[in-house]
Amino acid sequence: MNNAPLSAALAARYDRQIRLNQIGTAGQTTLVNSHALIIGLGGLGSPASLYLAAAGIGTLTLIDFDVVEETNLQRQIVHREATVGMSKVESAKQTLLEVNPHISINAINAFLSPEQLLQYCQQADVIVDCTDNGFSRTAINEAAMMAQKPLVSAAAIRWEGQLSVFDGRDLNAPCYLCFDPQANQGGETCDAQGIVAPVVGTLGVMQALETLKVLLGNASLIGEVLVFDGLTMQQRHFKLMQDPDCPVCQARKRQHTT
Repeated sequence: MNNAPLSAALAARYDRQIRLNQIGTAGQTTLVNSHALIIGLGGLGSPASLYLAAAGIGTLTLIDFDVVEETNLQRQIVHREATVGMSKVESAKQTLLEVNPHISINAINAFLSPEQLLQYCQQADVIVDCTDNGFSRTAINEAAMMAQKPLVSAAAIRWEGQLSVFDGRDLNAPCYLCFDPQANQGGETCDAQGIVAPVVGTLGVMQALETLKVLLGNASLIGEVLVFDGLTMQQRHFKLMQDPDCPVCQARKRQHTT
């Protein structure tokens, strides 16, 4: 995060956010100088990236190794019919710059090694996990925790979804593996189970909102999981404690003491 002041043009563009007491000019300046790493430009990453771009996050790094397919268009709203066959990160970058040409976007079309993933996490102020499988979530969680960065993680399938923030800056905070110790076994996917578009959209929008709050210093879901049911429109919250046997949390504590 750098400290460039907010220009008059950007102050006018983000006027409706600046009017909020919780943001103001100082908060919007923080957002404009922030760097969010978004991993996965599918059903969650589409609305999350659109709202983070529109809200004025100054730098977005997009990571995905997939290409846009016609079946994606039902829910992955950052992509267009014209970008079918294009890499998802380039398709998303094209749309996001149309939404907000005042931001910088790094498009990384690659499957990253653990070392590369850690490097990208270290460069960002917040990591936004928009992937759709437990293998990826496990790897991203470990990289974010070892980089000591906040991780905004969401998942959605069928009619339901969940959202939480795992704070790598706090050695006593739980991580994603504390929440789901079996995540590295893969779990269910939308490809197999299906997903209704507005549910994944709802979780992606809430993910963007919580990301803004993380950057502004008032996140509400650290150590807490929100569960959303699209059929009943009910939400449940439950607290999450750090698992004393979690290998990721043990590793980051060892890292801190060496």
